[in-house]
Amino acid sequence: MLDALTEQKIPRLESGDRLSRPEFERRYQAMPQLKKAELIEGVVYVPAALRFQSHAQPHGNLMGWLWTYKIVTPQVELGDNPTVRLDLDNAPQPDAVLLIDPKAGGQAQISPDDYIEGAPELVVEVAASSSAIDLHDKKRAYLRNGVQEYLVWQIFERQISWFALKEGRYESLPVEGRIIKSQKFPGLWLAVDALIAGEMADVLAVLQQGLASAEYADFAEQLRA
Repeated sequence: MLDALTEQKIPRLESGDRLSRPEFERRYQAMPQLKKAELIEGVVYVPAALRFQSHAQPHGNLMGWLWTYKIVTPQVELGDNPTVRLDLDNAPQPDAVLLIDPKAGGQAQISPDDYIEGAPELVVEVAASSSAIDLHDKKRAYLRNGVQEYLVWQIFERQISWFALKEGRYESLPVEGRIIKSQKFPGLWLAVDALIAGEMADVLAVLQQGLASAEYADFAEQLRA
């Protein structure tokens, strides 16, 4: 029996293809067995199988940190590997996104066919190293489309870079006592060394300090209003 791609004569997605976003989506939707593919600056990227210690484990720890913040913060949603329609040349599938509901002032929308359209407030990526696409073409696409904050965990270098959009450019958020504090999401505090070491109890303890701060209380009250 011919598979759907053969019957429809839809070419498979291949890394290096240069496509428009509508054509990228058409091919992606015709390959239900494919779990991750991205369109970055008009070029298709289909990643190899993901390893455990260099991707799956750190990804899981990041999600636990973000989920803990999300469940106590009104009007904030967390997404795991969603396709994001940034513009006609970019449909990335970041490891995680944190969104503010548009009714509460968020800048991204959920489309009628259930995709994120526009720029999430926070995008998070796990990268093998600093030479990965995440810190180059993808970073430029996020900047151009107005992603407010962008966090990249570079596994090989054991480094976390967290950028904030200021006056049309990305600037690194300051590290205070080995803690980075989000400016877009008050109370979202990250214990950098603890996360890199996999010490999640310490990561969550620092996050709880952020959630107990006055700036978080003000932010949560604004979202409720």
